[in-house]
Amino acid sequence: MASLSGFFGLLAGLLATIGLYGVISYMVVRRRNEIGIRMALGADRSRVLALIMIMREALLLLALGLAIGAGLSLLSGSVASSLLFGLKPDDPLTLVLAAATLALVAAVASYLPAFRATRIQPTEALRKE
Repeated sequence: MASLSGFFGLLAGLLATIGLYGVISYMVVRRRNEIGIRMALGADRSRVLALIMIMREALLLLALGLAIGAGLSLLSGSVASSLLFGLKPDDPLTLVLAAATLALVAAVASYLPAFRATRIQPTEALRKE
């Protein structure tokens, strides 16, 4: 039962990562013209990455999700305490490791589309509209 639960937990994490990557990629595609104009006017890649705030928006959503998720896990921990073997429902190390793992996944899933957006040519970005 523990192996099956672990497998479904990993599968849920993978699906969440793919979903986050898809949403961030969609945000980047919608702002393609803005990126093209900024790069055509001479902004370098690091400045465009900072200005389009893709990473900042993703980190804000991550912080909000972690706060809500941690609160809900602490509230529902007493209900699921009979299913946890060798863990307390409010184990701080487990909560910190889960939050750190989610933060790492969100940072990577956000950085890849943002970096890819800065690699496009300005004329290509402006022509697509």
